[in-house]
Amino acid sequence: MECHLGYIHAMDVEALALRGIWFAHLPASLRAALLRAGRVVRLGAGQWVYGEGDEETGVVLVLDGALRIEASLGSERDVLVNLAPAGSAFGQSRRGGGGPRIATARAARRATVLLIADSALERIAADHPLLWRAVSELVYGQLDAMVHLAAQLIGLPPRGRIAARLLALGGAGAAAVSQADLAEMCGLSRKATNAHLAALERGGAIGRGYGRITIVAPAILRRLVE
Repeated sequence: MECHLGYIHAMDVEALALRGIWFAHLPASLRAALLRAGRVVRLGAGQWVYGEGDEETGVVLVLDGALRIEASLGSERDVLVNLAPAGSAFGQSRRGGGGPRIATARAARRATVLLIADSALERIAADHPLLWRAVSELVYGQLDAMVHLAAQLIGLPPRGRIAARLLALGGAGAAAVSQADLAEMCGLSRKATNAHLAALERGGAIGRGYGRITIVAPAILRRLVE
């Protein structure tokens, strides 16, 4: 379901967008231009934002809920590589040699996103040249995160992988992630993941709830990663 910004009364779109570090650090005039050009889309669980290989690119701001970021593994299997919670910003642009979408993004549960297409970015950049630098920084941040993720999957033992993922998803708060999704992102079985989480809970590092893991002692998790 698509909504024009002016139609929404119950949701302060700008306030929600400002929870994200990337958007909050932009100049106020550029933020305003992005909000004017964006489309607010409300998604049901499982609904796609875009698919891997889509030619239309641009930037996505997650205002509420969370998105699953999935990559294909062969022709018949998609793998969950990340979860994008509220406050996340991600995307890419075909400007300067970029290609089609390299992953699929869909709602993990009910979610609301702000979509800013490449065509809108081009128009905004005519008045705000700083935009392309901001988009480049966004893409670089995504690359940096994926490189470190690959290093963690290769170099850390299972419990360290789980700790790294929880810190990335929840910081010092709560990670809205199911044990099944956490297992998939860490390349582990659900049974093994459950055993490691139980041990972390006994050690006082985390608390487990339905679809959510609360980080009680982030320092314990950081030691497992470092």
